[in-house]
Amino acid sequence: MAGSAEKREIDMAELPDPISHYCHAVRFGDLLFISGMTGVDRSTPGDKDVVAQTRETFRRMQLVLEQVGASFADVLKVTVFLLDVEDRTKINPVRKEFFGDARPASTLIGVKALAMPDLRIEIEAVVGIPS
Repeated sequence: MAGSAEKREIDMAELPDPISHYCHAVRFGDLLFISGMTGVDRSTPGDKDVVAQTRETFRRMQLVLEQVGASFADVLKVTVFLLDVEDRTKINPVRKEFFGDARPASTLIGVKALAMPDLRIEIEAVVGIPS
């Protein structure tokens, strides 16, 4: 591999264990790729409310960002997977709580199902880690 960047997998004890063969995030140079985060885990059925799940999802994402010295202002791109795209209006205020004035590139995808039955939302992100 050319260059000096190394791939580093990040797994955090504070977060639920991945449900498959992946890690919570991968750092490559000054980029961080955060795996799809949810507000529910296998051991604790979560609140089926999309707003509560969104808030918990962003809280978990914040833990990953802090681990690498980043914040929501450093998020370059988010991809949001929603069971019901009409929930967009419900989750946007929660996004603003965490992102403030920062506005990353964003894609919203309506899906038929997510990895666990109680899930209403899943969010992944690409982050530029500050120097």
